[in-house]
Amino acid sequence: MAKVNCNSVKIRGIATAVPTKVVEVTSFYDQFGQEVVDNFIGMTGVKSFHITPEEQTASDLCYVAARELLKSQHVDPQEIGILIFVSQTPDYRLPATACVLQHRLNLPKNCMAFDINLGCSGWVYGISVVSSLLESTDMGKALLLFGDTSVKTASPMDRSSIMLFGEAGSATLIEKKESAESGIFGEYQTDGSHFKTIIIPSGAFRNRNGSHERVMWGDENIRSDYDGYMNGTDTFTFTISEIPRQIKKFLQERDETPENYDALLLHQANLFILKQISKKTKFPMDKIPISLDRYGNTSGTSIPLTICDAYGGKGNGKMRILADGFGVGLSWGVLSFQLDTQGVLPPILTDESFDDGGVSHE
Repeated sequence: MAKVNCNSVKIRGIATAVPTKVVEVTSFYDQFGQEVVDNFIGMTGVKSFHITPEEQTASDLCYVAARELLKSQHVDPQEIGILIFVSQTPDYRLPATACVLQHRLNLPKNCMAFDINLGCSGWVYGISVVSSLLESTDMGKALLLFGDTSVKTASPMDRSSIMLFGEAGSATLIEKKESAESGIFGEYQTDGSHFKTIIIPSGAFRNRNGSHERVMWGDENIRSDYDGYMNGTDTFTFTISEIPRQIKKFLQERDETPENYDALLLHQANLFILKQISKKTKFPMDKIPISLDRYGNTSGTSIPLTICDAYGGKGNGKMRILADGFGVGLSWGVLSFQLDTQGVLPPILTDESFDDGGVSHE
């Protein structure tokens, strides 16, 4: 198990942005039937979610979140030395979207900027990457931006995903600061033998001749090779076994219990899974904030979005948080950190998009 211990960094602030359009899951009654939809709501807990207009991307949501976060923390963009953008729905195959965001946010040219292709576990992985870079470079402040527009990757006829996923972006400000409250500690795992469990089979450079035709797959959902696919049974089995095991092992190694933490922030996969993790780890549900009922499964953004939804602008003060992100890859990671919720903003609604993202053919 890969372990990360960064003693001289802290999370200073978090902001998230979601598009303004809300889709109610009950609006799928006519398409899938009331019984199917009601059963889906009962199992997943998802009642509504936000979706982007066609021209809005994950980076647009992250840009707004980062802009407002820097403004609220009175941080000059020129102070940011590291920018990492984590997403599986980037703006382009190339260049890295982080380069575009460095330009849009007016960060300095001596800023290190690059992308990471990771989904559900991407925020907890990204926090450790940024923290490690801060400790090993002369940079003092960094931005981790995570966003996904997963609805754009789903077949509109796939009842397993089109009612599940929402869209959001986040910005997390991390800085060097040695104090009693600093320190970020994580453990990470990967099992690539199950890479087909959650996958878009075509669209990059393997399976370049996949079919665009949407047909019935073995799980009785209609999709093409360019649409997202998730094996629900395998995902569920992996989650309710590996995630509680990881959390309990992490606590045991640190001689801690759920009582040492104010909250357990989990990737918002579905409500039944969260309840199973609660039961197996003995974290009470009142310590596990829920946002998926209103935002859906927003990929790796779900952890910062849940933090902003639960604590943004509410004056909860300083908290000790355990977070666990898990999913596509398969990959999973657990993270322990202190957070002053004064630096957490409530979710921001926006339909902003970048109007200079194309290339002239002249």
